[in-house]
Amino acid sequence: MPSVAVRSGETERSASASALTWAVAWLTDRVLYLVRHGRTEANAGLRLQGRIDLPLNDVGRRQAAALGLAITEIDRLICSPLLRTRQTAEVFGMEPEIDDRWMEMDYGVMDGVRMAEISPEMWDLWTSDADYAPEGGETLHELAARVWAACNDLIDDARTRNIVVVTHATPIKAGMAWALGAEASLTWRAFVDQASITRIIVRDRGPVLAAFNVVPPLVDDQPAGR
Repeated sequence: MPSVAVRSGETERSASASALTWAVAWLTDRVLYLVRHGRTEANAGLRLQGRIDLPLNDVGRRQAAALGLAITEIDRLICSPLLRTRQTAEVFGMEPEIDDRWMEMDYGVMDGVRMAEISPEMWDLWTSDADYAPEGGETLHELAARVWAACNDLIDDARTRNIVVVTHATPIKAGMAWALGAEASLTWRAFVDQASITRIIVRDRGPVLAAFNVVPPLVDDQPAGR
């Protein structure tokens, strides 16, 4: 294939068009947004992070700022009580409702363990049995029950208002399974990035998964909030 030279002006126009397309794709219906918090040092170290209550690091704060630019019409804000979600929620400029049901999975004795240090046998056991929990931890079915109850409580409100829930990876995946009417075990077959957005539209026939794991672009020197 022959190479094609692109002038800087064309590159800028292409980037602007891409940004506009990205923005327009969000302008439809009222939405339940499930938002994952920005990065912490545990995330950077590839460690399981359940109830460990760490703050956002520098990257996480930039990621949170990008979320504040991506979601601008909010009628209701909900978040997990953990520090990383509360700090992420600050960029939306309104007081959040704290709901414990949106906390990350309780990993028990596995909390803080590097994922590379978990044996293949342990992963196989964990991901094949939704009723298994590490010592002191929580099963996938237990997590799904609380997240699905929280989602059901938001159905009617989400028909007429934009609701943002700032939460964690596993609850977002459980929310995806709820929207799809799927088994809780589907969560093990999905990946959620830091500071990503999942959109669920609630219509007459029920919830519809409109977008999953969308990461807004970082902007250089962007403000800390909206």
